[in-house]
Amino acid sequence: MTDLTRLSAAALSEKLAKGDVSSVEATRAHLDRIAAVDGDVHAFLHVSDHALDVAADIDRRRAAGDELGPLAGVPLAIKDVLVTTDMPSTSGSRILEGYMSPFDATVVARSRAAGLVPLGKTNMDEFAMGSSTEHSAYGPTHNPWDLDRVPGGSGGGSAAAVAAFEAPLALGSDTGGSIRQPAHLTGTVGVKPTYGGVSRYGAIALASSLDQVGPVTRSVLDAGLLHDVIGGHDHRDSTSLTDVWPSFAEAARDGARGDVLKGLRVGVVRELPDSGFQAGVSASFRASLALLEANGAEIVEISAPHFEYGVAAYYLILPAEASSNLAKFDSVRFGMRVTPSGNATVEDVMAATREAGFGDEVKRRIILGTYALSAGYYDAYYGSAQKVRTLIQRDFDAAFEAVDVITTPSAPTTAFRLGERVDDPLQMYLNDVTTIPANLAGVPGISIPSGLAEEDGLPVGIQFLAPVREDARLYRVGAALETLLEDAWGGPLLDRAPALTTRGGVS
Repeated sequence: MTDLTRLSAAALSEKLAKGDVSSVEATRAHLDRIAAVDGDVHAFLHVSDHALDVAADIDRRRAAGDELGPLAGVPLAIKDVLVTTDMPSTSGSRILEGYMSPFDATVVARSRAAGLVPLGKTNMDEFAMGSSTEHSAYGPTHNPWDLDRVPGGSGGGSAAAVAAFEAPLALGSDTGGSIRQPAHLTGTVGVKPTYGGVSRYGAIALASSLDQVGPVTRSVLDAGLLHDVIGGHDHRDSTSLTDVWPSFAEAARDGARGDVLKGLRVGVVRELPDSGFQAGVSASFRASLALLEANGAEIVEISAPHFEYGVAAYYLILPAEASSNLAKFDSVRFGMRVTPSGNATVEDVMAATREAGFGDEVKRRIILGTYALSAGYYDAYYGSAQKVRTLIQRDFDAAFEAVDVITTPSAPTTAFRLGERVDDPLQMYLNDVTTIPANLAGVPGISIPSGLAEEDGLPVGIQFLAPVREDARLYRVGAALETLLEDAWGGPLLDRAPALTTRGGVS
């Protein structure tokens, strides 16, 4: 039998629909894969006890002739930032260890309704604060391409699960690049939808004006299929858009079979310093631009003078919103509680709980955010950062008058070694230099694999950004370039990985 874990979600769904394979068989294959390799990869924090039961129910419904969605029976990994009723929801933090939510996040509920089979919850930087998944309270995730390297963050667990063939699909969240940057480092596809295009209800909040839930997959079509399931208006999310969205899967299919690149105006940011990028990243990016141009696209240099201030603005806005959002973790209502000896007051209990429950990076950002919001500093820091955010939004508006999409490398470097940057927060923050502007402006972005860096043989990604609400454009362009690249490679980039091995050589 075909190795079911190596199939794309689209290919697996076809086999399920035809009856060539059952959901139980597909789910068991992925659970076996998790058991075989996740001890080394550590993509999962919790593996579902109910996955095979859910899969069996899908098989019964299919046999009974029920009308099922295109992804019914396909396994799914869920980033631990999304709450679930049947598995713990910790957001990678000790302060929520063992927490069971009384409700499902909207995207989880929609996935269940569509017949997807939840495999488990994936590892992440604590409360999504990080770019390497080294800040998880439960230990780091390892990059399947090289287990001594990071898979990116904060959603490194979802990206690693997909790259290691432990799951064909995963849900992630992207606050400043936490879907797209791990995709770059693991050779996967990651999409940050238009802000408000996918519900954030039930996503444990980091920065409410920046967070966005999206798909993590191995192909652009698979991302479109999952996006079709999770997208759309949700009355429980006050920021949810009421738009009627097109099928993103159909947009991906159009891109793969159509001639969408001819006449496409692709913007390259003049101010993006080539000197700040690893040589292999820059070379792969230039090769992708040449391929786009050879197939009819027009490469246009654009100016976005305020992008260079994006990281600075982001790391004032995000901590400020995080300090507010994380105030709920007070030991009183839910989560961990540490009671000091003696006649402890509520304040004493709260302080002791947060000291024990929050990690260093979370404490660092809460302190920074509280300071930025304090009297006397609000206008100087948080207020100024919001003004820069407006300027970045205007840069996007001006650029999209001249081009159809903007493209950049998805991150400045390939995967760095575990421990290499964990003690250098500023260097870690700079990993998101190309992805942050999209979150500040609310525009959609996609990262697809663009090749391997010559110096270390590790994957590299290319990012496309489109105007607000033009997510379908990204799927068409991403699928078109993906098709050209895979034709040149003779198959998906992950097929070229060094056996996606663990240290002991488990394939």
